Amino acid sequence: MAVKAEDVKRLRELTGAPMMECKKALEATNGDFDAAIVYLRKHGQATAAKKAGRSASQGLVGSYVHPGAQIGVMVEVNCESDFVARTADFQELVHDIAMQICATDPRFIRREEVSPEVLEREKEILRSQAAESGKPAAVVERIVEGRLGKFYEENCLYDQHFIKDQTGNTTIGELIASKIGKLGENISVRRFARFKVGDGLVKAAE
Repeated sequence: MAVKAEDVKRLRELTGAPMMECKKALEATNGDFDAAIVYLRKHGQATAAKKAGRSASQGLVGSYVHPGAQIGVMVEVNCESDFVARTADFQELVHDIAMQICATDPRFIRREEVSPEVLEREKEILRSQAAESGKPAAVVERIVEGRLGKFYEENCLYDQHFIKDQTGNTTIGELIASKIGKLGENISVRRFARFKVGDGLVKAAE
């Protein structure tokens, strides 16, 4: 089908994907915007997977301090070149990730970084909760695996839903994948630190 230029522009504004990718997505989905967005997300993930092995030794250290100056974040986000690191798209991504960390306080960057001890402890909690239903052990294990998704979503940055996406459809991992597709370089979060006034302080005895 023929795709209108204004539709391509609108999809680009919604997703931030390159114009040609937006055009391809609309052509592939017969002009269905929702389907085109899903198409672009999947394409971005595929592109990100292809570039994941490439060295990313450039990037930026970004920061965000929440109004009131009680919580602050520093985060290092890497890319492949200084050129990309200086782009507005990359700088916006770094700022958004810092804001995300400030708001959601993740414990890990990726689910692969969850230690076996933490994961097993969480599984035991979920097993105990599921076992109360009286279901067979095999069913309990399936319930546990299903509920682990919620654990990852709450504790792993890449699995969290992007707070600026009001639809709740985009995870941070997908946001990063979309930027990889747009900027053409591998991008990854290397490390972060979140500071909250008073954390770790023991209240003095009166």
